[in-house]
Amino acid sequence: MLSDDEARFPVTRTPAGVVRAARATRELTVLDQRISGCSACPRLVAWREEVAEVKRASFRHEEYWGRPVPGLGPADARIAVVGLAPAAHGGNRTGRVFTGDRSGDWIFAALWRAGLANQPTSTHVGDGLELTDVRVAAAVRCAPPANAPTPAERDTCSPWLARELDLLPRLRVVVVLGGFGWTALWPVLAAAGYAIPRPRPVFGHGAEVQLSGSRGPLTVLGSYHVSQQNTFTGKLTEPMLDAVLTRATELAGSDG
Repeated sequence: MLSDDEARFPVTRTPAGVVRAARATRELTVLDQRISGCSACPRLVAWREEVAEVKRASFRHEEYWGRPVPGLGPADARIAVVGLAPAAHGGNRTGRVFTGDRSGDWIFAALWRAGLANQPTSTHVGDGLELTDVRVAAAVRCAPPANAPTPAERDTCSPWLARELDLLPRLRVVVVLGGFGWTALWPVLAAAGYAIPRPRPVFGHGAEVQLSGSRGPLTVLGSYHVSQQNTFTGKLTEPMLDAVLTRATELAGSDG
């Protein structure tokens, strides 16, 4: 008999299983559940569960999510924002992407300024946050040690992202946060039928790449990641991030 968790979050244990489960999914809500049950990367499983058990002292009274973190946002979104991976004491704690850490403070405040979120903060599930016309996700769904997934872990996780983007029929713009997500995205888009330039475009803040595919045009925009390393040092500023999201909304709106 299945446990309550297994019934709610079907378990996927191998890379081949990820491929099969992703391809078979027809609804975002079901995809979210399947992502949340994924155990295909042993190193990531061990780390996310260890963090959830040991906890940070300031969160010692909280129950950690401790499993893969699904995307957030409506199925009619025309913009997708793709980050690196959940933070050990952010998304891995709260169960919602970019929620409960400094990176989330930056991205959700920027989405609010762009008119894509109803509030500038994202602290916990149930805090009232709602997104409009944007879906936020990560290239890798489990918190990795040292915030550094391996290429194999990235590739194992990529079918989830591919299916998530495929289930956004109005998608017109993808904003990629950081070079890791930029690298992870191109095979996903190629598999989705988009014509990828060769050589592959080089990542940079403000980079803009126009693609064509059977579903219509798609624009990929690059932004430095909202990591503390970038925001504390001034490599990424609020006006820089706002400019990328403003461009994204302009491009998405031009589709009508």
